[in-house]
Amino acid sequence: MFTAPKFNPKEWVKLFKKAGARYVMPVAEHHDGFQMYDSEISEWNVKNMAMKRDVLGELKEAIQEEGLVFCESNHRVEHAFFFGHGKEFDSDVKEPLKLGDFYYPSMPEPDNQDLFSPDPPQDFLEDWLARNVELVEKYQPSMVYFDWWIQHDSVKPYLKKFAAYYYNRGLEWGKEVAISYKHDAMMLGTGIFDMERGHFSNAKPFCWQADTSMAFNSWCYTEQNRFKTSKDILQDLVDIVSKNGCLLLNVGPKADGTICEEEVKLLEEIGGWMDVNGEAIYDTHPWRVQAEGSTEVVEGMFSEEGRKDFDSTDIRFTCKGDCIYVIPMKQEGEDIVVNCMGEDSKDFHAIITEFSVLGYEERPEYTREADKMIIHAPFVKSDKPVVYRIRIK
Repeated sequence: MFTAPKFNPKEWVKLFKKAGARYVMPVAEHHDGFQMYDSEISEWNVKNMAMKRDVLGELKEAIQEEGLVFCESNHRVEHAFFFGHGKEFDSDVKEPLKLGDFYYPSMPEPDNQDLFSPDPPQDFLEDWLARNVELVEKYQPSMVYFDWWIQHDSVKPYLKKFAAYYYNRGLEWGKEVAISYKHDAMMLGTGIFDMERGHFSNAKPFCWQADTSMAFNSWCYTEQNRFKTSKDILQDLVDIVSKNGCLLLNVGPKADGTICEEEVKLLEEIGGWMDVNGEAIYDTHPWRVQAEGSTEVVEGMFSEEGRKDFDSTDIRFTCKGDCIYVIPMKQEGEDIVVNCMGEDSKDFHAIITEFSVLGYEERPEYTREADKMIIHAPFVKSDKPVVYRIRIK
């Protein structure tokens, strides 16, 4: 029944580009084991059944036409146990199961802290490796994202083989490629660490990625979705980038292949903000101070539900070239106080040649006291982050 008659990859990608995306990562296969691409390994794929289209291939073409970077995610490894509970009630998940059956192997669901048992069958792990190699060969993604459980002891030998194969192919193609991983599945520096629905509390010396959804309660479209606001997403983006991370934002399309009105509106609002303030985000680095303010950022995965609302005292910093960007998470009053930029500050001793606020022709005023800088901009009022650009000599 999954035919998505209104799926239009070019419209999707134009929307993503309008929102300010630099890279796009379609799901090649989720834990359900259904491949969203044309595969020679399994009959259970979208080209052979259902839509009769190569969704991943069409999206790759549209992504590259718009000048964006094509990546893909693969959640196949969790399929080992994804249907295991189906054996506990009357269903078509029945033994005997063999490689090639859609539900295979339907193991019992493991304790997510257990890195050693139970082991999936060897033929399943070999099939996992073959599927990922097929994706690399056929679609040449710039990043492969893996969900959790690749850190399991039984998977490690196959993950190492895949990493060596993929990185070597990247060298042969003449382009940089990367693997995104969670937990301690890979050694630090051999891939891009991913933080699901969470942040770091401080900047890291390595590049990392935060992935989250546009809804608090779901990764896919449902009629019960509790959507975030564009303010929530933009504040998270600023916080993540100030700490040397990038944001992978999930869009869950409807069954007919369209993106719902709520998500379209959010993406357009994000894109409008990025059109004005993107220079404080793209190609920037953490400054020597990353954050100040009264709101504590709880570190760790799956911590965003407990996230407290940022206020005008919460400021993030990025830098690029001769510019430092001071970014209050919102501006409610006329003044912004920046504690780390006072006259006696140990962190800021620059000669200022320009002080402006992005998106406004009018220039803010500023004064520096011993223990703080006070930015006076009565013409600015926003519930979203505001970017002050300080150009220094």
